[in-house]
Amino acid sequence: MLTSAISSTEAMQQIFSARSTLQSMLDVEAALARALAAKGVIPVSAVDPWVRCCQADKIDIPSLVIAAQDAGNVAIPMVKQLTAAVAAMDADAARYVHWGATSQDVIDTGRVLQLREAINVITHELAALVDALAGMAQCYRDTPMIGRTWLQHALPITFGMKLAGWLDALLRHQQRLAACRKQVCVLQFGGASGTLASLGEHASSVTQAMAQELDLATSHLPWHAHRDRFVECATKLGMLTGTLGKIARDISLMSQTEVAELSETGAPGRGGSSSMPHKRNPVGSAAVLSAATRVPSMVATLLSAMPNEHERALGGWQSEWETLPEIVSLSAAALAHLRSVIDGLQVDTERMRRNIDASRGMVMAESVTLALATSLGRAQAHQIVEAACHKAYAENSDLLTVLQTEHEVVGVLSEQRLAQLFDPLSYVGEAGNFVDRVLEAYQQRKP
Repeated sequence: MLTSAISSTEAMQQIFSARSTLQSMLDVEAALARALAAKGVIPVSAVDPWVRCCQADKIDIPSLVIAAQDAGNVAIPMVKQLTAAVAAMDADAARYVHWGATSQDVIDTGRVLQLREAINVITHELAALVDALAGMAQCYRDTPMIGRTWLQHALPITFGMKLAGWLDALLRHQQRLAACRKQVCVLQFGGASGTLASLGEHASSVTQAMAQELDLATSHLPWHAHRDRFVECATKLGMLTGTLGKIARDISLMSQTEVAELSETGAPGRGGSSSMPHKRNPVGSAAVLSAATRVPSMVATLLSAMPNEHERALGGWQSEWETLPEIVSLSAAALAHLRSVIDGLQVDTERMRRNIDASRGMVMAESVTLALATSLGRAQAHQIVEAACHKAYAENSDLLTVLQTEHEVVGVLSEQRLAQLFDPLSYVGEAGNFVDRVLEAYQQRKP
């Protein structure tokens, strides 16, 4: 696709390419061959020709695609081609190809191998983003900026606190991904109806040997119709993508011309317009937000497909084949785009301060109210400061100037104290401590 570099990454395109998907299934077949021979189910002599033919280059992919339309999945025609290739080398060995397995075993376990690789890539990329945010949170720990609620100015916060909020969420996603990898990396091997009846007394030992070959865990029983492992992976990646979208939304809002507190890197050819030479669009944030918009409906598809029929599904399982790789690819793309944005993010601390002052001191009204309340009581203090705010608005003046003319205020608060109350950093509460706590958690989780 023309947009594949936006909606995926080079690594994910490779992992989920047709060839890699096919090779992952062939790797399962090769592991099955070795496990069967190791446990005496098939002759050792059958292993070499079987394994040697488990190479994607030996499969005619265009023919496979056509045959899959009638077969209902790609494993059935793949096994036919594999069997024919083995027969060309050793007719006796071909008798054992795919012994004891069913097509879903090969497809599911092949997908597990792909997901393991994909999660490893995403985990590495997420760690790099976390490192970058941790460094920025430390750097901007005490940089004041305006906090915004309902898209309006609220009270001062620090940019370090906003960064720490992003970081803290991503630290939780790191934990989720680690747990997800463990849940996903499980062998699927059950045979036709999930009983492994065709292997008789060797069923358990072959399963264990096959899992060892693929470095996967085993389950209590085959999970053909229980899709929670894959759905958990999808939902956790959906949550990650949602958090990445939240961060991108914040950055894009802070990059608006009227706000101008942040901007994405202005490299040549990045963020330009085909008609307006002055434009500097936040294209990285746009890519992240696009992924965050698309992924939830795909996760919903997998959730909707969970009620599988009996021991093997009709339609629900099949709906995973394209949906799950796309979720993984979009999540990885969002992560890569956001990491690029953060690495090149330009921060205008002076503009952050000017934006605090844009309200002419009104955002410090609560600070003054509480200071007055210690002497006058909260109700009276609130009334005095509220009236001063209205007067400042009416006269297009700043709140400090108005308060300095109010005898009820200057009789309680000195000029120096009043000026201190209008310092944004005097009213950011626990912001610095919050940053420190998140950074401490980050340090504790570093390997």
